[in-house]
Amino acid sequence: MGEITVAPVADKAGRKQFTDLAYRLNADDPNWVPPLRSEAAELVDPAKNPFFQHADVQLFLARRDGRVVGRISAHIDRLALEMPVEQGFGPGCGQWGLLEAEDEAVCHALIAAAEQWLRDQGMTRVLAPISLSIWEEPGLLTLGHDHPPMVMMGHDKPQYQPWIEALGYEAAKMLRTFDLDVRVEYPKLIQRIIASGEKNDKIRIRKVDKSRFDEEAALILDILNDAWSGNWGFVPITDAEVAHTGKKLKPLVFEDLIRVAEYEGEPVAFMMTLPDLNRPIKEIGGKLFPFGWIKLLRWLRHPYPADMRVPLMGVRKHLQSSRLASQLAFMMIEYIRREAVVKYGSKRGEIGWILDDNQGMNAIAEAIDATVNREYTIYGKALVG
Repeated sequence: MGEITVAPVADKAGRKQFTDLAYRLNADDPNWVPPLRSEAAELVDPAKNPFFQHADVQLFLARRDGRVVGRISAHIDRLALEMPVEQGFGPGCGQWGLLEAEDEAVCHALIAAAEQWLRDQGMTRVLAPISLSIWEEPGLLTLGHDHPPMVMMGHDKPQYQPWIEALGYEAAKMLRTFDLDVRVEYPKLIQRIIASGEKNDKIRIRKVDKSRFDEEAALILDILNDAWSGNWGFVPITDAEVAHTGKKLKPLVFEDLIRVAEYEGEPVAFMMTLPDLNRPIKEIGGKLFPFGWIKLLRWLRHPYPADMRVPLMGVRKHLQSSRLASQLAFMMIEYIRREAVVKYGSKRGEIGWILDDNQGMNAIAEAIDATVNREYTIYGKALVG
């Protein structure tokens, strides 16, 4: 085998090679869902991804005998540096992500290059993989390789885990997704909690209003930043990131699948549910042209049948750990479940990711008989020398 060289990506052509590699290395994995080419390119484009507005990013490509055999990103999120150390990030903490490698030697060479770049920027420790933001695809898939991911979730080769751990990386946090059969009614106790909430005149569970998209997005962002502010790994979402994500997700926004809970007229919680876009994307192989866009547009007009994922939910901090918080969560889940089954022909639902030590959300998932179907591990390591 030839010598491995790792070099920084410095131009558009390099970014294209960086993007293209994932499609080649994962082509033989039946459970890998190829992202849309345009979105994969946009992710690593400083002119199009607002993450670059508050982060320093360096992409690397590995070559053997002139052939591209691996890739990695090294990055420092300046907003993450401002967070408390006890919440995961904090001063001196860099990240790497977007790892793809043909073999273990390539993997190790890439990680070494990323670590050295972080050291050169003054970082003393690393959390990885995070690709690129904590709000995008954090963690390495370490459970659930036997089925494809739902929309906005990552999928990694199983061999990456031992390769990474061999370099001294240790688990810092586990992220879980929960799977459930949405056709099955919830246990009687949960039904009574929901029925009680429906009799409470102070509670209102409403659909979002897509005609006021920007206003509703701002409201959800406000609740989210408040609700998640004490969580491990939290980094505030910027207005530019909300606008960017909102533009991408708007075609997936269906008013009956995203709910806002109001208590005494105040919006205090939300739940976002998205139809699983990965299903049609997998069918078109991530290619919009020449005819993929027709199939995708047809599906987006009426996604049926469509399984569902709950990527985000939150309850304002002053209500967390209260009975009301759980009641609102159960009510939103149930209202969305009914719509998903009747209007979208849903069979499965997925909730997460959820931190492994988030007792409240784990308890809610278990109460509705959801089971863990995927786990993602975020690793940590001190950068010494």
